[in-house]
Amino acid sequence: MAGTIAVGLESTPKRVFASALEWPGWSRAGRDEAGALAALAACAGRYASVARSAGIALPAIAPTDLDVVERAAGSASTAFGVPAVIFLADAGPTDAQGGERLAALVRASWAALDRAAERAPAELRKGPRGGGRDRDAIIAHVVAADTAYARQMGIRPAGPDRGDAAGVGAARAAMEKVIGAPSDGGSIPGGRWTLRYAARRIAWHALDHAWEIEDRAAPA
Repeated sequence: MAGTIAVGLESTPKRVFASALEWPGWSRAGRDEAGALAALAACAGRYASVARSAGIALPAIAPTDLDVVERAAGSASTAFGVPAVIFLADAGPTDAQGGERLAALVRASWAALDRAAERAPAELRKGPRGGGRDRDAIIAHVVAADTAYARQMGIRPAGPDRGDAAGVGAARAAMEKVIGAPSDGGSIPGGRWTLRYAARRIAWHALDHAWEIEDRAAPA
C-alpha cells in the first residue's frame, strides 16, 4: 500500500523501540509495542520536516500505515534507551543512489541538531524530576557519541570536542562518505555495524537530542 512504513520493533520488559527501517532517525520508544508505535506515529510530522530539508518527501501516513515487518528481542541497551538491534533489513544492500539518500537524511539530522542548539538558550528547562543536561553538555555528549559511532564504522576520528567546528565537520564528512558508498549489506569493513544500521543509529541520536533541546527550550 502506498505510504506504508516498514517498522522494526525491539522489545524488552522495560522498553520497546519502534524504528522506521527505511527512514534513518525516525525511531521512538514506549513501554510496550502499542506505546512505541504510537510515539513513532506522533512524531511523523516532525520527522517529515527533517526529510524535507534533505530533499526527500515523507508520505503522509496514519498510524495504521505503520507496518511491523520485523520483531526482535532487545538488549540491555534497548532497555536503557537506545535502538540497539541490527535488523535483517539493516543488512540489505545499497547502491550509490540509496547510499546518498541515507547520507542526506543523516546530514539533515545533524543540521536539525545544529539549528536547535543555535536557537536554544544555554540553560534548558529541567525535566519533571529536575534533571537533564543543558544545551552545551548535550552537544558535547553527541559529539563524543559520534566519535564512538565512527569507530564502529572503521573510522578513527581525532575525537574533536564540541567547540572544534572544523574537527566536528571533518568527522561528520568521513562518516557521511562511508554511509553514502554502495554496500553489499555486510558489516562495514574495519567496523562492526552495517551501513544501514549506522545511518539509523547516528540520525536517531542527533534527532533525539535535537528534539529534546527544542522541547526543553520551550516554556513549560
